[in-house]
Amino acid sequence: MIDAHAAQDAREQPMTEQKLTVLPTDNKEQAAFSHQEVQNVPFLDIKRDNSPLLEEIQQAVTDVCASGIYVLGPECQKLEKTFKEICHVDHAIACSSGSDALLLALMAIEIGPGDEVILPSFTFFATASAVWRLGATPVFADIDPVSYNIDPAAVERAITPKTKAIIPVHLFGQCADMDPLNQLAHEHKLYIIEDAAQAVGAKYKNRPAGSMGHMSAFSFYPTKNLGGFGDGGLLTSTDSQLADRLALLRVHGMRPRYYHKVVGINSRLDAMQAAVLNVKARYLDQWTAARQKHASRYHELLSMTALSQIISLPETTDGCKHVWNQFTLRIPNGKRNALREFLSNQNVGTEIYYPVPLHQQECFASLGWEHGSLPETEKAVEEVLHLPIFPGITEQEQIYVVKNIMNFYRQEGLLDTTYANDRKVA
Repeated sequence: MIDAHAAQDAREQPMTEQKLTVLPTDNKEQAAFSHQEVQNVPFLDIKRDNSPLLEEIQQAVTDVCASGIYVLGPECQKLEKTFKEICHVDHAIACSSGSDALLLALMAIEIGPGDEVILPSFTFFATASAVWRLGATPVFADIDPVSYNIDPAAVERAITPKTKAIIPVHLFGQCADMDPLNQLAHEHKLYIIEDAAQAVGAKYKNRPAGSMGHMSAFSFYPTKNLGGFGDGGLLTSTDSQLADRLALLRVHGMRPRYYHKVVGINSRLDAMQAAVLNVKARYLDQWTAARQKHASRYHELLSMTALSQIISLPETTDGCKHVWNQFTLRIPNGKRNALREFLSNQNVGTEIYYPVPLHQQECFASLGWEHGSLPETEKAVEEVLHLPIFPGITEQEQIYVVKNIMNFYRQEGLLDTTYANDRKVA
């Protein structure tokens, strides 16, 4: 087995330069919108972020229609090339969803009955369901309470002779602590599969998400930082043999046509989705910078008030580049749900990722996980609340969000109404 850490290709490859549409954060229309009186803030506004690109996207889709190639093909190959550049790897394989990407990665290393795969319980369902579908056992490990990513010490405690792989999830846009995880994998001869569905463009010690495991899974679900107009996914790999197997498995194990070497699945990416993503990928750096700016603004607004003494703000781990798929608050003392209801009444969208950890899901009851077995995970699901953060959100909208959080705590009698630095957002 190739050591994923040692095999990483860290070569910098510049993206192809193309003329870009001026996004709304840079034009007068956006400036005018930002000064309108804010009365509601959506949790996410995909239409707002996509609208400036519609002409480019429509042309790309028209070109696909004219080509007659609607599954895989040149558009998918172009997307794969882009991800090789983003992730600094030699191999990228487009597929039909992020969920399938995880499934294909596990199939490539022949995960099956009797095998154990260690992963966080505090993540989206697909991470564990891919393991379960192959007859293997998901083994849940607790999280670091600050980054919300899987705790390497908890992973080490969970390793048994049956363990075959670890799936670290780069949650909310920040990479897991990969060095100790790769060291554990090397020592115990385990595979590392990065779940990078929420972390395209993120970095860990200057290494991109998608470059640090034997394989990595990305999602292009519309709400992701790079989202399509439907489902889509992609895998990256540092291992040529694994990459070849992934490409085989995504087309029913067929090579050449109608000759099947193995039993695979149908997980081909549609050319139209790839065409949309190829347009949007050119703006990923701008959108990431916007998310980082908005996250900094939230930190500034929340820190200049007494709110930062009441609630916990998200942190960027030293040496990491955070791409802010989510902006996650921790609301202590059992007030999370009340705050969310208050914000909803003020037309502020929020979300809870995730209200029920995987080890407490009904479908995994047979695994026998008891309440209290993953204390940091179970505390997080009671306290986390996610605020609106997307490229096109305005400063006034963010002020409105923070103002209403302040109003909630003033109503609760927990915030001094005369606090001097509240004036900017009061």
